[in-house]
Amino acid sequence: MIAFLGFRRGSRIAAVLFCWLLGGAAIAAATDPFPQLADAYLVQIGERDLWAGLADMRLPPASLTKVMTALLVLEDYRPAQIVTVSKSAAQATGSRIRLKTGDKLSVEALLAATLIASANDACAALAEFNAGSIDAFVARMNARAQTLGLRNTHFSNPCGFDAMEHYSSANDLARIAHAALAHPEFAVIVAKSEAEIATVDGRRRFRFKNKNALIGSYAPAIGVKSGYTNGAGKCLIVLARKDGAQVLLVMLNAKSRWWDAIGIIENAFDEAAAHAAR
Repeated sequence: MIAFLGFRRGSRIAAVLFCWLLGGAAIAAATDPFPQLADAYLVQIGERDLWAGLADMRLPPASLTKVMTALLVLEDYRPAQIVTVSKSAAQATGSRIRLKTGDKLSVEALLAATLIASANDACAALAEFNAGSIDAFVARMNARAQTLGLRNTHFSNPCGFDAMEHYSSANDLARIAHAALAHPEFAVIVAKSEAEIATVDGRRRFRFKNKNALIGSYAPAIGVKSGYTNGAGKCLIVLARKDGAQVLLVMLNAKSRWWDAIGIIENAFDEAAAHAAR
């Protein structure tokens, strides 16, 4: 049983529970059955859109940005390569694992810290190593967004800090997530509830838990990424699998993401079961 973080006894939760009691068939008739739970959201079964609310709206994605960062790293993946952490990467703010200037870690270790701990210092170190500089890496991110056909996405940094020209949409983030999940290494990492990494010399070890609270607490959840900034609010991409059905949910500026996500996903599973029985 999950400890439901951010639970609120209000109309939004009541709406979820009411819809849940109605069952998947009743919800399927509505295009946007959850209009107050997030500024924007998208629910997919497989890669088929099921429900959506303002899914093309441009909004700050917070650390969901790191899914694109991981995608670029995985498209040129050499996990055993050694990265030396720069002074600027070590000074990254926000969520971090407290890397120090000169620390040497493998690409594989830094990718785990980026995706599981949402560590901005690990993320910056990866970006600098991959492209030579943060600016060069951001240029690669935006070029890759174009090749994916993302019309409502533009990046200003690799880690998800709020910025005027840093935005994405629920639809675009779902596309990025599917592209990343095509890499088995990504799927394995984001399904871990915790991890431990170490510097190459073994002198410094880092243990961290997944910032996505559904991993390890809600059995069907097997990924993908959570995020939060003051500007973006509570954001989430979650992949869940049960009884042969796979659901992907993207929420931007969610009001109570953990509890609401479970309600939406369970309704999607009900809809999948009802569809299969027809």
